[in-house]
Amino acid sequence: MSHPAPPRPTGVPTARRPELPPVHGAVICVAAPCLVISPEHGQLTGQGVEGVYRSGRRLLSRCVLRVGGRDPVAVQGRSLGADRAAFTATVRTGADPGPDPDIGVERVRHADGTERITLRSFAARPVHLPVEVLLGTDLAELAAVAAGLSGPELPAGVHAAGLRWSTGDAQAVTAAEPPPDDAVASAGMLRWQLALEPGEARVIELRTTQDRVKRAPVGRVANPLADARAEGDDPRATAWFRTSVDDLGALLQRDPVAPGDSFAVAGVPWRLGLAPAESLWAARMALPLGTGLAAATLRVLARTQIQGTGPDAGKIPGPLRGAGPQLPPACTGTEATLAFPAVLAEARLWGLPEDELARLLPVAERCLAWLRGAQGPDGFLADPVPGPRRCETQAHAHRAAVLGAELLDSCGRPGAGEWRERAAALRESFRAAFWIDGPDGGRPASALHPDGRPLPRMTGAAVHLLDTGLLGGGGIAPGLLDRTRAEQLARLFGAPAMDCGWGLRSMALKEPGHNPYGHRSGAVRAYESAVAVSGLARAGFGKEAAGLLRGLLDAAEAFGYRLPEMFAAEQRTAGSFPVPHPAACRPAAVSAAAGIHVLTALAGIRPDAPAGAVALVPVPGAPLGEIRFSGLRVSGEPFAVRISRLGLGMVEEAADALQLGG
Repeated sequence: MSHPAPPRPTGVPTARRPELPPVHGAVICVAAPCLVISPEHGQLTGQGVEGVYRSGRRLLSRCVLRVGGRDPVAVQGRSLGADRAAFTATVRTGADPGPDPDIGVERVRHADGTERITLRSFAARPVHLPVEVLLGTDLAELAAVAAGLSGPELPAGVHAAGLRWSTGDAQAVTAAEPPPDDAVASAGMLRWQLALEPGEARVIELRTTQDRVKRAPVGRVANPLADARAEGDDPRATAWFRTSVDDLGALLQRDPVAPGDSFAVAGVPWRLGLAPAESLWAARMALPLGTGLAAATLRVLARTQIQGTGPDAGKIPGPLRGAGPQLPPACTGTEATLAFPAVLAEARLWGLPEDELARLLPVAERCLAWLRGAQGPDGFLADPVPGPRRCETQAHAHRAAVLGAELLDSCGRPGAGEWRERAAALRESFRAAFWIDGPDGGRPASALHPDGRPLPRMTGAAVHLLDTGLLGGGGIAPGLLDRTRAEQLARLFGAPAMDCGWGLRSMALKEPGHNPYGHRSGAVRAYESAVAVSGLARAGFGKEAAGLLRGLLDAAEAFGYRLPEMFAAEQRTAGSFPVPHPAACRPAAVSAAAGIHVLTALAGIRPDAPAGAVALVPVPGAPLGEIRFSGLRVSGEPFAVRISRLGLGMVEEAADALQLGG
């Protein structure tokens, strides 16, 4: 999880940060910027962060249904998709003898603030039911709710078909269809008298919006993600892929500056906004579903790039992010700036249109120019300046240099030779300064202190050393590690100190400061685990990749295929389950995209759309058996591929001009 953590002067006490309310047991519906957080029983009681939100404002905090003067008995709460959920309950009216309920209640709640309440009679005779809905809100901002600073419920006023609430700068309306027989503003109550024949069902629809007339629209963002599917021997892969695509689509939000462009918000409920690095990584991992999201996200970030001639010129700004107990916060803008040319280069290989490439290329060149000025005399990049030289930051910088060089070359722009030389120098310097030799084969340092001393911590951030990037012709970009060191890193990732059985720990088990719940000091981060799987597979370490993949799939199943951004790295034992992190976002953009990334990694798709070619390098041994992907996009056209139980790949659908390479 990426909590902003601004620096503070030494010795100055700070107020304790408010603890985020736990939401790991909540049923969350999202269609950004709309969000609904419900308890499993479905009754919105106004407790904690429950409620209907739009653009970070709580429009409804209380929605309690009573049937026949009593609360229905909750039976089941379940997600029906990223943007809707159903809550089933029963009522026993006493019309028939015996313990059996005679009224069924189903509430289908949508992220846009719509709720359909269906009451069905199972009684043998007609029943007359008073039905009440108790409503209320504080119109508080989500940040205030999370900090426990929201105020009391506001007084309600009667609206033509419901109730309304207002403050100086906000209002909310809940309208009902059919209109209630009675509306009591002082109690926040809508009341109906319903008569049901045996087997008859009646529906009440509630619509909560920010104004009196308009209904909050669903699907306002044109979804650029292809409706791809996965199917095969392991049905869990089908469910995980479908949920990941659905969740990532639900997290898309329009850029207020250019509403035609959308990006993936970081996650809900806490980070319903642009996070430069994570939004970009999510778009990169979704490239098999088309280049539309990557292009839009790159355009959004391009508009934020710092102009001028100062030391920050060319940088994409971003907030600070906590880095665990050993290191100061890092700048997500640094990560996004280094990712920009790499994502653009890979999007080109997947089929980014030429006009988009031409539009974004100058932005990538300015990112590289910033990197040139930000590298120190030793070739390393400090983050922040002055500060530690982080292992993953050097990996991001190296990937930007290598992929940036190919991008410049392919577009006929100068400077490719310089960046290849810089990348080669960085490889040599990194292997000399960052690798810590030892009797067990050694390990990479997690960072270098400003004085050059290595910080000997084994962390999950080292996965980026294997995520080298994709070159034209189906080639894999060189990395900072040679083959021997890459093999050692693969062994470390596959050992129990890093692989907890559900995914990769963000810090090795025996390291000082390890915390199974620490978001950078132990917890499993879905994104890092997915990058580890794909990086290991690309580097030829199929056994280690398959082990992490199976653990991550087991974790996805335990979380209903909606992986949180992080969860506790408790060691897996027989009969155990992964333990939620109480403050994790779920869904989150990078964890949703991780499901797409890690499963398509099984096929090893390596496109080169400009050359009209695509190569397949499946993970050896077919860890999940036979699997088929359909509805993917390469060169803007549908692409389908099947991986057999023997690990052989076969393209079943592709653009006519696309040739299959080795």
